[in-house]
Amino acid sequence: MLSVIIPTEGVEQPAVATLAALVPGAAAGVIREVLLVDRVGNGVIERVADVAGCSFLRFDGTRAAALAAGARAARSPWLMFLHPGAVLDNGWIEETTQFIQNVSSSDRPRAGVFRYARSPYADTRLRDGLKFVARMIAGPSAEQGLLIARDHMSGLAATGRIPDVPRPGCCASSAAPRAPSCAAGSWSSPS
Repeated sequence: MLSVIIPTEGVEQPAVATLAALVPGAAAGVIREVLLVDRVGNGVIERVADVAGCSFLRFDGTRAAALAAGARAARSPWLMFLHPGAVLDNGWIEETTQFIQNVSSSDRPRAGVFRYARSPYADTRLRDGLKFVARMIAGPSAEQGLLIARDHMSGLAATGRIPDVPRPGCCASSAAPRAPSCAAGSWSSPS
C-alpha cells in the first residue's frame, strides 16, 4: 500500500528513531517497503538498512534528486516522504489508512502533510513560539512529511507544478519534504 522514503545524511540515530516508529505500520500491513536514500556513503545507513530489512539506495546529488530517486525505486502506489528523526503519533496508521481510502474513493486527488506537533519533552523557548506562529501563517513547509499517490505526483510533474519526472509513473520533488523530529499527527490536505 505504502512506500516510505527517508533521505539520510549518513547519521544512524535519527534514521533508527524513524524506523522504530514505522514498525507498527509494517506489522499492520500499511507499509510495503522503506527506502533509505543516503547521500553520504559512509556505510552507516547501509548497515542500518540491512539490519532493519529496508531497501538502501546510495545517491550522489541534491536532496531533491535523492527523493526523486527514492520515489523511482519505490514499488507502492502511495509514497510517504519522512525526514530522519520523525517520530509519528500512535494514531498515524489509522489516520493514514483513512486518508488513503478517502482520497482513493473520491475523484479529487490530494496530498497529505503532517500536522506539526512539538515533543512533550522539548524545552520550550521563545524561538519555538515564533516558529509556531510562522507555521500558522505560512502553512505546510518542507519540515513536514508528505503522503501522496504516485499517480497524483506524476500528474503534478506533467503540469510543471513539480520539476521533471524522469520516467512515467515516477515522481520528483524540488521541495524536499521533511517531517519534524517530534511527533506528527493528523493529516491535512492542501488544495
